[in-house]
This record gives sequence, structure tokens and C-alpha cells, in this order.
Amino acid sequence: MRRYLLLCLLSFAASHGWSQLINPAAARWIATLEVDISRPMNGIAMPAEIDLDAITFLPDSALALLQIQSGGQKLPVPFQIDQDGRRTLHWMVAPQSGKKVSYELIQRPSGSYADPDDSIRAVADNGELTISNGDQHLLEYVYKTIYPPAGIDTAYKRSGFIHPLWSPHGQILTRIQAPDHYHHYGVWDPWTHVLYKGDTVDFWNLKDRKGTVRFSRFASIVSGPVFAQYAALQEHVAFQKGGGEEVAMNEIQTVRVYRSPDSKDYYFFDLTIQLNCATPNPVRLLAYRYGGVGWRATADWNKDNSEVLTSEGKTRKTADGSKARWCIVQGAVGGDYAGAEMISYPGNYNYPEPLRVWPDNSNGRGDMYANFSPTKDIDWPLIPGHNYVLRYRWVVFNGHFSKDKAESAWEYFATPAKVTITH
Repeated sequence: MRRYLLLCLLSFAASHGWSQLINPAAARWIATLEVDISRPMNGIAMPAEIDLDAITFLPDSALALLQIQSGGQKLPVPFQIDQDGRRTLHWMVAPQSGKKVSYELIQRPSGSYADPDDSIRAVADNGELTISNGDQHLLEYVYKTIYPPAGIDTAYKRSGFIHPLWSPHGQILTRIQAPDHYHHYGVWDPWTHVLYKGDTVDFWNLKDRKGTVRFSRFASIVSGPVFAQYAALQEHVAFQKGGGEEVAMNEIQTVRVYRSPDSKDYYFFDLTIQLNCATPNPVRLLAYRYGGVGWRATADWNKDNSEVLTSEGKTRKTADGSKARWCIVQGAVGGDYAGAEMISYPGNYNYPEPLRVWPDNSNGRGDMYANFSPTKDIDWPLIPGHNYVLRYRWVVFNGHFSKDKAESAWEYFATPAKVTITH
């Protein structure tokens, strides 16, 4: 038994870069964990997590996680511990069949330690935060102010948006400052029709000079073996008629990008938006046909080489104005095929959320724009002293994404897999 455990730990050491290994036979079992995978995974991995403080108070550096395979073989699994309040243990469950997957949490041998494994990294430099998996860039959050092209009204300047969003194979899926809409910025989330202090503010249409959204500062930047993440404070600024300005809403935008454990053809990230009133004055997000998280897609896509499919079976011609749990946008790009599934969380306001999808004759060629817009058909009042949260998951992929894959990804986001401590 000790020889078998030694082999497991040596394998774990090789995969996690342990620079020292002393007395491996001293490793101690802590708990066995079971993950319920009775729902189909359809080839898409999913994150698992559990309250670590409910299991052990051993320090993070003393722990290791092993997957128990059929036949009793135990393989090391990369994991990451979130220190936000209580400690949470995170790892990825690769696609597989069956009803459950079992893991062992163990204490590393006395005297052993692991070098930090930042397989997926978030690096901020020169106004751009880039999240990469090894050498492959996945997405970039732009926190410096980007001005429009020379000769275009500088009111269109903007910071605090995602661009580029890369496919796993490296194609760019976003676009900024398109000549038809200079205020479009990749993946971004302003609100269009907002009642604040008795006046209507527009944080979306920058040319109107009524408002904008600005990056303020980072609350945190995280790299690790399972995910990389940033949390950014963004200010929704109302421009006053006398020339002054005031922050009407504060937003914490958190983006967590997960490393795919089984494929180079997809990855996913969670986008969380937390809003609250920045002053003692309430804010009312008024009903309007677009607002919230928007995606201005690559200029490579048009009505002939791209497609839309929603959870309710709507297509490019019928999706606009419908409500959906998820929406796939995909098409030919850069000699390949790629896209993303946008997934809305059941706790979001006005769920299932209304969609704004451009018609297939937009700009005469069928340019692609998609938007989950919770205020498309109803106001959303925000009261001072309260937080309001929207959560989304984006599955970014190459190849054609099917309805079955999309449904599985939604199910494991809407209702995460149950993790049980068996003994």
C-alpha cells in the first residue's frame, strides 16, 4: 500500500512541479468526495467546488487531490483554493460517463511542498489585462481609455471592456468601434435608458454625452492551475447639464476563466456583474430594447456564414425579442468555425432573459450583435444600500456547437453538480 501511495505522490509531484518531496509514505487521508454527474455532460467539462473549511483546517499548502479511477488507480488533479471568506476548494471534472466521480483529499507528506502552478494566468500590463492558458491568449480586458479613430468625435472614448475575445484556436470573435456604431466595444455592459435624480441618463450611446462607464481600479487579479480571474471596479458616470459629472452606479465586474482539462477546442468563463447605487439616490433602469451585456461580434460574420440558436429553438430570424436560458452565436471565421454560447443564470433579473439580436439584414450584410437585455420589457429599480447581481457563463469554442452541448453546459451552470463528503 505504501509503495502504491508513493507512486501516486511521485506522479502528482511530476505534474505539479514539486521541487522537494520528503517522506511520501507519511501522506494522510482526509476525506473522500463524490461528484454527481448523473446528468449528461455531452463532452463539456464542469467546475466542482466544496467548502474546504467544513472538511479541514490544514493549510492550503499541505493538501493534494486525487481522482479515484475504476480499478482503484488514483491520479492527481489540479485544484485551486479561493480565500474569499471561507476557503473554497475548486477543481475541474473532465467529461465522462457514469453517475459519480470520486476523489480523495489527502495531506501531503511532511516536509513536501509545491511550487505555484499558474497554468492559466491573468497579467495586467500597459492598460490591458490578458488571460492566457499557456501560450494561448483567451481574452483581454482593456482598462485604459481607448479613443476612436482620428477625425471621429472623442465622446466615443471608453475603458472597461473585453476585446479581443479569442476562440481556443486563436480567432478573434469581437469587434470594437465599428464605423456603424463607434460606441460598440467587444463584450461590454452599459445601460441605455436610466432614470437618475429626475433625469434620463444614457451610459450606452456615448455620442449623446449623457453618461459613460469607466474603469476605476482592480479589486483583485488571480492566476492558478484551475482558473484565472479579475475583479474590476467600473463607474457608471452621469454627465450633468452644467458640465460636471457624478458616479451614479458602482459595478464590480468579475471574470473567471476556467482552464479546460480535456480539450483545446473550448473553454469557458463566468461573467458576474454586481451593481449598487453610488449615492443616496435610487437608480431605475428603464425598459428599453437593449442594455446590459452586449457582444459586438467579429466583422467576418454575416447572414450567410453565421447562425444563432437559442434554448427555445429560435434562430437568427426569430431570436430578437424572445426570452432564452442560453443563446449560441457561431460561424465561419479565419478559415475555421467558432463561436460562443451565452448562458444566463436562473437568479438573474427577469429570467429567462429577453434577447436583442440584430436582424439578418443589419448594415445590409447581416452583421452580428447579440445581447441579453433583462430590461428589454420591464424596468429594474435599484435601491441604495442593496447589491444587484447578474451572472453569466460563456462557453467559447471551435467547431460546431450543438443544442445538446449547450443544454448540458446550461444545466451544470444553473444547478452545479452536487459534491458529497462520503467519509
